[in-house]
Formats: sequence, structure tokens, C-alpha cells
Amino acid sequence: MKKFLDDNFLIDNEIGELLYENYAKDMPIIDYHCHVNPAEIADNKKYKNITEVWLGGDHYKWRAMRSCGIPERVITGNSTDEEKFKAFCSAMPYLIGNPMYHWSHLELKRYFDYDGIICPENSDEIWKLTQEKLAEDSMSVRGIISRSNVALLCTTDDPADDLANHIKIAEDKSFTTKVLPAFRPDNAMKIQKPGFKAYIEKLSAVVGVEIKDFKTLGDVLASRIQYFNVLGCKTADHGMDDYYLYDGSVPSGQALSIADAAFKKAMRGEDVPNDLALVYRSAMIKVLASEYTKYGWVMQLHMGVLRNTNSIMFANHGADFGYDTIGSFSIKSLAELLDALDREGILPKTVLYSINPNDNAALATLIGCFQHTSEESEGLNNMMKIQHGSAWWFNDNKNGMTAQLENLGNLSALGKFIGMLTDSRSFLSYTRHEYFRRVLCNVLGGYVERGEYPCDIETLAQMVCDICYNNTKDYFGFNNI
Repeated sequence: MKKFLDDNFLIDNEIGELLYENYAKDMPIIDYHCHVNPAEIADNKKYKNITEVWLGGDHYKWRAMRSCGIPERVITGNSTDEEKFKAFCSAMPYLIGNPMYHWSHLELKRYFDYDGIICPENSDEIWKLTQEKLAEDSMSVRGIISRSNVALLCTTDDPADDLANHIKIAEDKSFTTKVLPAFRPDNAMKIQKPGFKAYIEKLSAVVGVEIKDFKTLGDVLASRIQYFNVLGCKTADHGMDDYYLYDGSVPSGQALSIADAAFKKAMRGEDVPNDLALVYRSAMIKVLASEYTKYGWVMQLHMGVLRNTNSIMFANHGADFGYDTIGSFSIKSLAELLDALDREGILPKTVLYSINPNDNAALATLIGCFQHTSEESEGLNNMMKIQHGSAWWFNDNKNGMTAQLENLGNLSALGKFIGMLTDSRSFLSYTRHEYFRRVLCNVLGGYVERGEYPCDIETLAQMVCDICYNNTKDYFGFNNI
């Protein structure tokens, strides 16, 4: 029987152990998609207690607590931070098999030097220890990032953001981790979402331009992309929650006219029908993709989420409170979108993620349909132009990661993969990179142990270093790190 969380945690073969310990373990981290708050980095925030850093905005933990029957009062309600933490501890023994159990113990072990078990009996001890540790300067936000060996991270930023926090971070040369903005235009894409009109008015105020039609909106977003680019942005991220991602049935000129009519309808406060909304989104993604291509950005598409399923809790709390689930989307419409962008010469480097594990094989094969080897792609340093993104959200566990890696290996080129991201709001989540690297080394070592790949340590070591760091750096064009 293996000891819980031992040195070879998640690794069951000797080659995997060697690859992790000698190569993967100490590679720097590039976290190219997360949801941490850049203001907390700019201000070098220090947390009062473990609840603030652990439970403040983590819907993964909230869902786990609800699954154990814990009342909302001690999850997101008005109880004290200590009560909330102890409620979380009371749920932990039931979470066998849940990655939350592993992540939480890894975080206590790596950041607080605590080797005990998270349970009600130890909750007082953990509360006191973590409170003392968090008071130390080394556990400020920047201290956590530095001790996590993070070379670069990308936050998630709205086009209307002035990026003042990013400017402040960049001007402070004492902090060596690069912190770059990432462009997230969802609020301008989701024309049927309540608040769309108010958002456009806010964007107008930020840029000092009246956005009166679809063309003006496109021009304004292009100007914001240029601004983000000046501040080092290399990627844009889209949450594409709709089943149909693209409608190519309408000729381009007519599509622009329909998109304009849909926009004006929304700005009058009128409901926009689904068919018009789809044409609007299809036209807007072309406008944006053209700009991403101009600047050499990477476009990331997150797909398949069914959001805000519990209408009562959505009314009480709003979005991102743990009431989203696995949905689906049309692979056919995604293929049509990529093809349309490709035909017009505006298909940027693109990363595809699905929240549904059933889509792994489809995405791994679809990316192979758009891997051009031509003059226009020579700057990719022999990288795949289209990537299948890492196991995302509900797939972010041992089985999900293993399945994604094996599908990519079966159907594409695993050695060219760009590896892990946290997709997290917590600065303690960098242990997820350790978790991923252990799973990766176990998968690679397994191929060797079963005689499915030569025991060529030099090639395997290079592959590990590439997937953990080098491929990401090259693919996104993260220079000078």
C-alpha cells in the first residue's frame, strides 16, 4: 500500500517517477489562462486567513460542500470565516476520488508545510497554522507566485478595463514574474444577455466614442485589442456557451447587415431572436479573429458549458456560484467556423476546449484538419497551429487529464501539446500544475513500461520539458522570460 501523497503520488511506474523527479518537477510555470485578480498582484495583497484565500470565490469547493449537505449559510452566506473553513473541513472526508481532496492537501503541504489530514478533528490546528503563515511576508500574493516558480501568468480582462493594475505591475521591476492581460470579449459577444446595452454604453464611455452600430463596435474592439497588445497581451479567450457556434449560411455582406440590425435591436432594449443572435456572433468572431491574426495572438475557445441551471440560486447569487454543468455544442458548427476563418485568411492560432469529455476524440481529430505547413505558419516553430486544450473544469482530475492526454496521443501529436493552465481564481492553485505534471509523467512512463515507446530518456525528458514549458512559451510567443 502506498502512503497518501508520497513522493510518487499519482505515478505508478519507474520511468514516470524518473521523468517527474528529474525533469518535470522544477520546470517553471506559464499559466496562460486563469482568473486571478490583477489588483491583488498590483497591491501585493496579504490574506487574513485560509478561508479568504481558499473559499472566497472557489465554486469548485462550494459545489463539494453542497454535495455533502452543508447549508449555504456556511458556504457563501454570512457566517464567520472560521465557521466556513470548519464546514469545509467537515466535508473533506467524504470527497474520496475528488481532485479537490488532492489539491487541498497539496496546497497545505506545499505552502504551509502541513502533512496532516484535513478533517474536523484537525480543523483548529490547520486554522491556527495557516493564519500564522499567511501573516508572513513570504505568503503575500507576490510571495506565493514567486515560490510557485511562476515565470508568467495571463489574467482575464474585459475590453473595457483600463489595465491600470497591469501597468502598475509592469512598472515595478522588483517583481520578476511577467503578468500579462488576456482579452475576454464575452460581454460584447453575448447580445442576448441581460445587461448587454449597459455594457456597450460603458464601453462607449471608456473609449470616448458613441457605439451606434455594429461597425463602430467592431472598430472600438479593434482599438482595445491594439491597446491590450501594447501592454503585452498575446491571447484572447472566448466563453462560447451556445450549441451553435457559427452560421455560415448567410452571405458576408448580408450577414453584416443582419448583425447591425441585431445590434440596434438590442440597444433599443428589444429581445434579439436566436437566429439573429447567431448571425451577430458569427460576424463578430470574424471581426475579432482578423485582429487576433494581425497581432499574432492565440484565440482560446471554451465550449459546451450549460450555465446557471438553478434559476432560484442564480436569482439569489448571480453567475459563477457553482450552478453550471456539462452541456454540449455542435462540432459541425465549430468545424464550419474554423473553415470560414481559414478561407478568409484570418484563422489565428487557436486552442479548443470542451467541458464535455465525450468531445475529446472529436477535438483531437478536428485540430488535425487545420494544421497547415506553409509559409504563413513557419513562424510557429514547428508547433501545431490548432491545439486541443488541457482537460478543463469538470475534466480537471486524474481520469480527465489522462483521457485527454491519451486521446491527443492516439489521434494527434502529444509531444507538441501546450500543457496545463489553472483556470483558477486562487493564488494557491499552482499545485494543479504539479498534479498535471505527475499525471503526464505517469502517462508517458506507462507507454515505455508497456513497450509502446522506446526507453529513450533523452527524448522523453525533452518531451516533458516541452509540454510543461517550452511549447507554451513558443506557441504564445512569450519572449524574454
